Amino acid sequence: MKYRSVQGADKSYSHQREDRIGVLLTNLGTPDEPTPKALRRYLKQFLWDPRVVELPRPLWWLILNGIILNTRPRRSAEAYRQVWTERGSPLLLHTHAQAEALAERFSEAEGLPVVIEFAMRYGNPSIETVIQRMQEQGVRRLLVLPLYPQYSAATTASTFDALAADFTQRRWLPDLRFVSHYHDFPAYIEAMAVSIEQYWQQHGRPDRLLLSYHGVPERYLHSGDPYYCECKATSRLLADRLGEDEVFCMTTFQSRFGREEWLKPYTDETLKALPASGVKSVQVYCPGFAADCLETIEEIGVENRDYFLSAGGERYGYIPALNDRVEHIDALEQLVRSQIADWLSLGKKDSARRQVRAQAAGAEY
Repeated sequence: MKYRSVQGADKSYSHQREDRIGVLLTNLGTPDEPTPKALRRYLKQFLWDPRVVELPRPLWWLILNGIILNTRPRRSAEAYRQVWTERGSPLLLHTHAQAEALAERFSEAEGLPVVIEFAMRYGNPSIETVIQRMQEQGVRRLLVLPLYPQYSAATTASTFDALAADFTQRRWLPDLRFVSHYHDFPAYIEAMAVSIEQYWQQHGRPDRLLLSYHGVPERYLHSGDPYYCECKATSRLLADRLGEDEVFCMTTFQSRFGREEWLKPYTDETLKALPASGVKSVQVYCPGFAADCLETIEEIGVENRDYFLSAGGERYGYIPALNDRVEHIDALEQLVRSQIADWLSLGKKDSARRQVRAQAAGAEY
């Protein structure tokens, strides 16, 4: 029998180190810079994931390396340049801000150190790098929260794959909890409703509100992926909270890729058709995106706006993602606390026992 060497030893480890709780937020990822070279590196990692593209590997290797990676990076780099900021990509900045805001909710005043970090499934900061840093800080109980409200094998499960692959290289694994979805979490629904209502107060109500989700191939639904059902459930709950019906709150799907059928109705085709039916004013909101990124800022905010106006529409608005809005951080805090409440209680008891032992020994705690 062959034994595989375990890597990832923590040279800074001490058996006397205080155990900590860790919360890891994850999102899809971003290239390091808006250049063809960086996009090629990012797309190669992203599109080679068998969770993302479910084609036989030899066939997909030929398509990916022979066609896509020789053509798409340049076009994608140009799109990223349109949304890039002085501090980097919007997705990176917003996810960082979310982690910082959540960390403030779990400060030392909690009575127990809670380490809040964020990582990207593809690109940087990588999941492997951040987990290593968290272990070096003494994280022995880890909650992973992928910022995908609706579960899909292409997103949520892929994140778990990356965690599992990393853990196979580690000697001591933390207690692990993983949030697979939160599409119907009440505080998440409320945060979106408040954001939309505030947008209406400033910009007025539209004839239609499109709830646009990232698409996936239709065959994923027939293979048992619950993504479509969870998107529809989110839309229904959000419409109920807004006091609207599913005629006014239309569910659509964006960002399709390739020639096969994806989940319908398509966002772009819907926007092109609405003006002919008398709908002259629309607003678009993306409940599946926890942070603004290329797909919301450029695809929804610019490209699809042009489709609607060119087809005869008169007023178009994109309602920003929740990003680090206080209502969003409230929702994330509630979700995290619901997952780690017992850990916090156990940690405080352990901390109190350590203080008693230290005082009895005459040591400074």
